[in-house]
Parts: sequence; C-alpha cells; structure tokens
Amino acid sequence: MIKRICAPAGIALCLVLSIMGGNATAKGYENEKTVSDIQEIVENMTIDEKVGQMLMPDFRNWQKQGETKATGFIEMNSEVASIIKKYHLGGVILFAENVVDTEQTVRLTDGLQMTSPDLPLFITVDQEGGIVTRLQTGTNLPGNMALGAARQESYAYQSGEIIGKELSSLGINVNFGPSVDVNNNPGNPVIGVRSFSSDPELVSKLGIQMIKGLQNQNMIATTKHFPGHGDTAVDSHYGLPLVSHDKERLRSIELLPFQRAIDAGVDMMMTAHVQFPAFDDTTYISKKDGQEIMVPATLSQKVITGLLREDMGFDGVVVTDALNMKAIADNFGQEEAVVLALKSGVDIALMPAQVNSLQMEKNIASVFNAVKAAVASGEIPLNQVNQSVTRLLELKVKRGILNPEDTPIDKKIETALQVVGNEDHLKKERKMAEDAITLLKNEHKTLPFKPKKNDKVLILAPFDDQVESMSRSISELADKKKIKKVQITGMSFSGKSFTDQVARLIDESDFVITGSYIVKNDPAVNDGVIDDSIQDSSKWATAFPRAVMNHAKKKDKEFVLMSLRNPYDVANFEEAKAILAVYGFKGYSNGRYRQPNIPAGISTIFGESRPKGTLPVDIPSVTKPSESLYKYGYGLDIKSGRPIKK
Repeated sequence: MIKRICAPAGIALCLVLSIMGGNATAKGYENEKTVSDIQEIVENMTIDEKVGQMLMPDFRNWQKQGETKATGFIEMNSEVASIIKKYHLGGVILFAENVVDTEQTVRLTDGLQMTSPDLPLFITVDQEGGIVTRLQTGTNLPGNMALGAARQESYAYQSGEIIGKELSSLGINVNFGPSVDVNNNPGNPVIGVRSFSSDPELVSKLGIQMIKGLQNQNMIATTKHFPGHGDTAVDSHYGLPLVSHDKERLRSIELLPFQRAIDAGVDMMMTAHVQFPAFDDTTYISKKDGQEIMVPATLSQKVITGLLREDMGFDGVVVTDALNMKAIADNFGQEEAVVLALKSGVDIALMPAQVNSLQMEKNIASVFNAVKAAVASGEIPLNQVNQSVTRLLELKVKRGILNPEDTPIDKKIETALQVVGNEDHLKKERKMAEDAITLLKNEHKTLPFKPKKNDKVLILAPFDDQVESMSRSISELADKKKIKKVQITGMSFSGKSFTDQVARLIDESDFVITGSYIVKNDPAVNDGVIDDSIQDSSKWATAFPRAVMNHAKKKDKEFVLMSLRNPYDVANFEEAKAILAVYGFKGYSNGRYRQPNIPAGISTIFGESRPKGTLPVDIPSVTKPSESLYKYGYGLDIKSGRPIKK
C-alpha cells in the first residue's frame, strides 16, 4: 500500500519542491533525485493503486441511499469518498452541477482531496472560456474565436491567467483547455467559436499564450482535441466523425498547433474521438450496428503512441475525451473502450463509467477489473502502466499537487471569494470582448444608433436570456447617461414563426436589433436565392430573423443583425445594412451576465465602444457556396467605414 512509503516519499518530495520553487517548469523538474523518488513510489504501488491513478470518473449527479433521485453533487459525502478510496482513483472531473457557488466549490474540492491524502487527486474542469465554462460564479470571458478576432496575444495570455487564478483558488488543479482545433469547416457542429481561427498559425500563437497564462499560475493546461476536431461535420458527442485528409495536409494544418504547444511545454493533451485513416485505418466491427468502422484516435496506438509520442515528441500526460460520448459508447463496449484507450498509450481514461449512486458502483468496478485483467494477461504491458503512472506522478509533483500547502479551509474560502469573478477580471473580459466585435457591414452609416428620448427599441433574439442581456445592456447605457432613455420591447423567437404581431412590433419601433444563432441553414436556396416563403416554425433559426430583416427594410427601420455564435451565419443576411459578429451567445440569467459578448455588441451598436475585430475565419456565401462573402481578416472601422488593417 502507499502508506508504507508515505513518510520517506513525502520528505523527498518536499526537498524536490523546495529546489524547484513554486511555479515549477518542465526544465526545472529534471533532476535525478526527483526521478528516483517517483520510481520508488511507483515500485511500491499495488496494481490496484496504479490502475486507479489512470481512471477519472465524474460525479456530476449523485443519489444517496434513501433518496429518490440523483441531484447535483455539491457537497462531499461518505458514499463518493468510499468509491474514491476503494478504487484508488487518481482524479475526478467537475461539471457545472458541481460548482454552483464559490464557497461551496472550495469546500467540495477540499473534501475530495481529504479522501486521498497519500496521492492527492487531479481535480479537473472544462473552463475553456466563452461558451464552454462550468464555474457558476467565475469570469466567463469572450471565448477563443473572439480572441482570434481581436488578434491580441496579450488577451489570450490574460484569459489563461484569469482562468488559472480562479481555478487555483477553488482547489481545481487541471483545466481541460485550450482548444487548439483549427476550425476550417464552417459546418462543424461542435467546435465553431471554441476555436481561435481557421488559420493554424494564429491558433498556435494564441494557444501558446493561453497555455502560458494558465501554467504560470501553476494550473495544468490541456490542449485538445488531438489530432484535431476542427474539420469535422459530425459532433463526436453523438456520432463518429471522419477526417480524411492525407498526412501532409494534416501535419501542415490540424497538427501544427499541437506541435507548437508541445514545443512550448504544454502539460497535458486530450484526444479526439475522430477517425484519421491517414495515420490509422485499422477497422473494428461496431457494437452499435455490426458495421465496419475505423478506429478513432482515442483508441489508436498508431496515433497516440506512434504519432503523438514518437513522431511529435510529447512526453506529457495524455487524457481521453469523455469515454461516455456516443462516438465511443455506441461503437465499443464500456470495458473494451477503456482497455483499448489505455492500450493505445493514453494515461487517463476520462469518464470511463457512469457512477451516480452506490447502486451504480458496479459500472466502475467492471471497468476497473477489466483493466486489471488486461494488465494481468499482458494485453496492457505492466511496463506501459508504470510509465503512465510515472508521468501522472511527475506532473502532480511539478504542479505541487503531491505536496499541497496546509491552508485552513476558511482562508481558502476567503481567498477564493476575492479572486473568483472579481472586478479586475470582469473589466479585462469586457475590454477583450469589445475589441473583438467585428463590424462586417454598415451601409449609410447605420451604426451607431443615436436614439432620441423615448424612442422605441425592439429586441428580437432566439432565447430569453439573450433578450435580457441586450435589454439590460441598453438600460445600463441609459442609466450611465451614455444614451437617451428609450422604451425597450423584447421578444424571443426560438421555435416561432413570423406573424402579424411581430410585424406590428417592428412597425411601432424606431430601432430593431436582431440576434442570429444559426448552426444549420434551414430555408431552401433555389438558383442562388433564399426562399423566404418558408415560414415553418421548425426552421425558425433562419426564417424568423430573415423575415424581421425584410420587414424592417420594407418599413425603412434602423436595423442591425448581431451574429451571436458562429459568424458564418451572417451570410444568410446579405440584404441587411448593418451586421456585426460577437462570437458568444450566452445571455443574462441567475443574476449575472453569462458572457461579455452581447453587452459588448450593444456597446458597439450605440457608439459607446469602437469595434476593432477582424474575421479569424472566411465566411462562405450561402447563395454561392464556392465563393467567400467575407474573407479572413475583414472588418470595418465604424467611423471611416473602411476595412481595418492589422
């Protein structure tokens, strides 16, 4: 057991950390004493302990004995503690359900670490910034594509720094970010604004700065989704994507940001559940339908060991993307998927089995025993297991996890309350968001809007929280006397058709602001013309805002289209006189803005801030798909009306 070597190992690790200093770097880590200490720990670990280090489940929800349903796991309990101890787990991943409040999160992470005092846990979270954030009280940030539009490397560093400070204060030691996927497929359903750009060089530069910002706060950074999820048309949460490019193309585009991150010393790499036949065309029979499928990167030894470790030289920790995603879960058995992943060379199987009650403990037990059996049979070589566990412990030493500071819980809470979502962080995120706003069209100097007192402003956005974000932002500008007091009417249109009532609202308004949120174009395009006769409520995402645009134009109303998510959707609104992209769709709910992007867009619309963003991607035409409507690097200066040069 670990306990029999705890004291001497602890002393050695204290010595190591005093030599390395608080913000350890990869270079500072290389010393003989450290290596021998970790080797001693690994040699004295049982197989159970080694296997446990390589498993990282979630406890997103938990149903305690005697309770009727599972609810968000927000407070440590003896049942979860018993599973962590029994299976010697090396880490857990947290989700939004687990991190609802700053003090609550500190107490939860503290409780989790108390279950594993000999080998403290990796406590991980997906806090990418932008649309993928978990903290309910943290700084959300504008997101990667907004940073790509702003073109400021310092903003990427600041984003990493803010995330690192906030997570660290909460007791979280691993961030599953940044995404360095190159989003060169406008139809990508899962990456989109999570990517910095379609340009691998820009992705690399900004990705490295975010990594530095994180790791300089002693936060473990994780680049994802290796070897690249940017040029896929299928979401691996629901299916198995395929990237069919040849090796030369993949090395020059998809793999470039990962190679640059490796060269810059990134701590961790997350794999993608995507097929890459250029590197591995091995086939399996799907358990879903009996069809022959190619092995996804996560389960491929040729990709993980051959490409990532041997060819690209990555010697850090490799973690899978969630193994409960349908790309893996539907096609491979639960136990087989975990065994194949570890066999391929990954160090951590993320979310290997669903466990949300003691009754479901059998799921993790089944996976745990399957891995042990694979090690016993030699299917997973013991030497490979030892190498993985060594890498995991090396990283825990490097980031101070194995020798944590003995800080009282009240002090931890006090610090976290001062750090998480503080005014300085919110001010910085607002500046980043404002500088990212990209003005794509402004005919007849439609913008900025200059309403007179009691003018009527109509807000139409897909969802209630977006309407609320826009309305509040306008009211705040009026309260600060930046604009005249106006009358605001708001309506959400998700799932709705354009009606006479909506037309009357437009007729009665002086200014109309419409948010677009199109992931898939719905109305038919016939002979290069969008068919506006389609008003099916199921096709609301495109049909409704186009109808608003057309009616506002007919009535000569001041109209602006705000693209809320992927900027590609602006191609559906060529007829609009004013268009801008904000790269983030989260609105206002539960007493706070969920992203700074929409308020920054409103600030631009009313002339309070000046947009400086330029497109980090090409925008293809909807009516002429082979042509670009707006090219990479395009963005207008709101005053001169001329393209911004960067």
